[in-house]
Amino acid sequence: MLDAATIERLAARLDEAERTKSLIPMFTKEYPDFGIEDAYAIQRAWTKLQLGRGRVIKGHKIGLTSKAMQNAVGINEPDYGVLFADMFYADATPIPFDRFHAPRIEVELAFVLKAPLRGPDCTIFDVLNATDYVTPALEILETRMHRVDPETGKTRKVMDTISDNAANAALVLGGRPFRPLDADLRWIGALLFRNGEVEETGLAAGVLNHPASGIAWLANRLAPHDEHLAAGEVVLAGSFTRPVDIRRGDTFHADYGAFGSVSCRFV
Repeated sequence: MLDAATIERLAARLDEAERTKSLIPMFTKEYPDFGIEDAYAIQRAWTKLQLGRGRVIKGHKIGLTSKAMQNAVGINEPDYGVLFADMFYADATPIPFDRFHAPRIEVELAFVLKAPLRGPDCTIFDVLNATDYVTPALEILETRMHRVDPETGKTRKVMDTISDNAANAALVLGGRPFRPLDADLRWIGALLFRNGEVEETGLAAGVLNHPASGIAWLANRLAPHDEHLAAGEVVLAGSFTRPVDIRRGDTFHADYGAFGSVSCRFV
């Protein structure tokens, strides 16, 4: 484990990078042996800095939910990060491109909880019972670190991404809210359009076989830290498309068929 002083120092680096919209070297370059628990410790220290500035936690996100992505980065579980209230955008809202450095976008389902979820024995059935409604969502990804080191050409590792709040920056909620038992969530699909052209398609079953599975995993993952998912939280269950690069002026539209659509424009 990294010592407390190092964890605080690395969290401060991330904080500065976000505020200045700059990229810092990946932490695994300087600390090649640091592990996943170190990464989450950095993320918690960074979160504490944000709370100290008045930001408010409104939910969580789950990432790396597909087997293909997990195999690509060499882990066997998803990762997670924190959603702050100032990350949320309404459907069809113009989003300032200058807020980001190198953003990307993904298609997801968001779960809005009506009851708390606590581990260590949380199941998919607990998630469905605790969910008020599910709604289409777009997640905007960002990085505060180089994705590829400019000197060595090496790509960042999962520990870098976890430290960096699981690469989350913002989200857009939209579409038609529905109760979690009103549909087979595995079979909800979406088409992601950029400027009128289809860029990605996907099916929610790609998220750990069922999008509620990741939320149960998260509740259990938080339990050893005496943390839980609170009633009223919004939880992004994980992407079922590949991330698409965002350019200034792009308009994105995700069509979920009978479950509506969600869109945004970067200005």
